[in-house]
Amino acid sequence: MKFSLKRREVFSKIEPWLFLSPFLFFIILFTIYPVINVILLSFKQNYSFLKGTYSGINFDNYKYVLTDDKFVGAMKNTFLYVLFVVPISTAIAIFFANLLNQKIKGNAFFQTAFFMPMVTSVTAVGLVWRLIYNQQYGLLNVLLNKIGIENIGWVTDSKWSLTALVIFGIWNILPFTTILLLSGLQNINELYYTAAKVDGAGKAKIFFRITVPLLSPTIFLVCIVNTISCFKVFSELFPLFNGKPGPYYNLYTVVYYIRYAMIEKRKYGYASAAAVILFLCVLVFTLIQLIIKKRIAKKGIQ
Repeated sequence: MKFSLKRREVFSKIEPWLFLSPFLFFIILFTIYPVINVILLSFKQNYSFLKGTYSGINFDNYKYVLTDDKFVGAMKNTFLYVLFVVPISTAIAIFFANLLNQKIKGNAFFQTAFFMPMVTSVTAVGLVWRLIYNQQYGLLNVLLNKIGIENIGWVTDSKWSLTALVIFGIWNILPFTTILLLSGLQNINELYYTAAKVDGAGKAKIFFRITVPLLSPTIFLVCIVNTISCFKVFSELFPLFNGKPGPYYNLYTVVYYIRYAMIEKRKYGYASAAAVILFLCVLVFTLIQLIIKKRIAKKGIQ
């Protein structure tokens, strides 16, 4: 009996790991192993993919990447993209989520219509945006002409290419951001709003004193998720600029640089070093956001 009880205790401890083992296997195989391999590869100088040989282990790949004008420009473009897209998309999404949370007739239809872009291919949408940006007959320039602004070469002029990418990026992540914020709004207890209205609080005061503070955990989650996503900007470039990083190769992003180093130059060490640097940037930004979130939460408690 004692032996059987011990076997049951051992099995009860092992059982969860048996269920998790298939998942853990694929996580290790397709996530942890590639990450470790990329980190190791970033230190291998003159690595040959076919032969698996390298001339030495040092920091030369990092030295080259950090002094490469293309990578420096890619870092600058990526940071600007993140700094513009994340806060602007979050602010717009809060506005739309607040509207979609209202109990109005046909609300379900508006919610469905608003979230439709999520199930549409980024490439297909990008081609539509390329038509919108067309310098001669694009819808955006037609509207700008109505208010006296001359045609702008959104995807042909290097001065406007980053702006065009940012606008497309904001539109692209807006539905997902709105979904998360809408779910956060729907979890706020209606009693808070009822009590505020009884006290005579206006809509603006209710929004900034009740909605925003109670929605702040979801807002920080959205910012973290969107920051990670925006640092990896890549697929948006292809349809807008015919597969090139900008009209005059002026709009390299970090991920596009990784592709350039790996596919065009066949320098896997450079690509790996750039990938590690990107990972560290994302990690630092995420940690900063988490620290800010904790400090704001502490102030709220106090």
